[in-house]
Amino acid sequence: MRVEIDTHTHTLASGHAYNTLNEMAQAAADKGLKGLAITEHAPEMPGTCHLFYFQNLRIVPRKKYGIELLLGTELNIMNARGEIDLPDSLLERLDIAIASIHMPCFKDERTIDNVTAAYEKVMEHPYVDIIGHPDDGRFPVDMKRLVKKAKETGTLLEVNNSSLRPEGFRENTKENCLEMVKECKAQGVMIVLGSDSHVDADIAEYPYAEEILRETDFPEELVANVSLEKLKACIKHGKKL
Repeated sequence: MRVEIDTHTHTLASGHAYNTLNEMAQAAADKGLKGLAITEHAPEMPGTCHLFYFQNLRIVPRKKYGIELLLGTELNIMNARGEIDLPDSLLERLDIAIASIHMPCFKDERTIDNVTAAYEKVMEHPYVDIIGHPDDGRFPVDMKRLVKKAKETGTLLEVNNSSLRPEGFRENTKENCLEMVKECKAQGVMIVLGSDSHVDADIAEYPYAEEILRETDFPEELVANVSLEKLKACIKHGKKL
């Protein structure tokens, strides 16, 4: 499967990644991509960039090395109410937004009801385009409810290649991802493949994610980022791109 844009990557600005924006864009161009989303961790993640970083993204060119850049964020879902860590007034000016649950940032008890409610609430947000790595067994989720809400709200669900690495720190990711993808197939819900790259070599590398798609015989027409234009048509931010 040919994917034209990697929807989930990080640069040095996120605090625990290893390349600059220019290096990431050059690597994406070298790999023949048409686009690259730079989605820095939002401010509640320890060590990441300040609110001012996101405010100042307006000055960064959206074309580098012949590819289109979507400059955005990976938001932190803070609690079961689906609260996130950037204001709407800023989110509306970004190009793309992922919302994810991370261990340092989620403040409520990690029950299946709390986690599922958090995802359901955040998917109602008009500027949340993608739910990132909803596969971590440390944050149990009702996959039927997750996928149903994604369909209702037009939110994309991510198959995160980094989660599926054998040496990864998230728990039960393959089993959870298989369950999610099967449910997406059954309900006709769109997904994206995200590398979650924190280094340029990992951009658009999806060996474990592609294995999930093969195992489930997942239809390519339900993968939003096989085409840059298709992705832009599928995300909520697409109206401004």
